[in-house]
Order: sequence, then structure tokens, then C-alpha cells
Amino acid sequence: MVIVVLYTLILAQYTPYGYTVDMKANIKKKATRRLNIVQGQVKGLISMVEDEKYCVDIITQASAIKEALSGVEDLILQNHLETHVLYQIKSGKGKKATAEILKIYKLAQKKK
Repeated sequence: MVIVVLYTLILAQYTPYGYTVDMKANIKKKATRRLNIVQGQVKGLISMVEDEKYCVDIITQASAIKEALSGVEDLILQNHLETHVLYQIKSGKGKKATAEILKIYKLAQKKK
């Protein structure tokens, strides 16, 4: 819980001024559900390490967590494109929208 609060506070400083478009309710619900699942997986992973389980099993669980987080990223990206980027384009901030899309694209390329 403390980690989530700190993470939220850190991210808040990067939220652009005037950020007013809300997250779509269905995407928020899906992302929250998936993050709750990930939270359980991480707790299980911690237990596996503490209990010195078989390394391959730990790596397999860690990979499943990364995959689940990737799914959350996809949902958040979908929300961002369908709400914030669209809003920026409609309000004449196309260059800003393009810059954000390119930033996300570059982040995705680093993961490969």
C-alpha cells in the first residue's frame, strides 16, 4: 500500500497541467482488476523466493507478471489514445499529441 501511494505521488508530478479528461470507466475497471491480480501474483512470487522454490518456477511466475503488466499498459494506452490524445487533437494541440504518441512508441521499442 505504501508503495502504491508513493508511486502515485511520484507520477502526480508528471501529470500535465490542465489534464481534465477522465479515464474511461470500463478501462479503469479492467486495469484495476488486472492490477489486483498482479498484486496477488507478486505476493506469491515473494513467497516463492522466501521459500526458495525452484528457480525455473520463480522465473516462470515473474514472466507471467510481466505479461500481465503488459496487458495493463495496453489498456492504459488505449485509454490515453481514445481520450487524452483525441482531446488534444480536437483542441488544436496536434503537435503535443504527436509527441506523446512518439514517446510511447519509443518506450515500446526499448522493451523489444
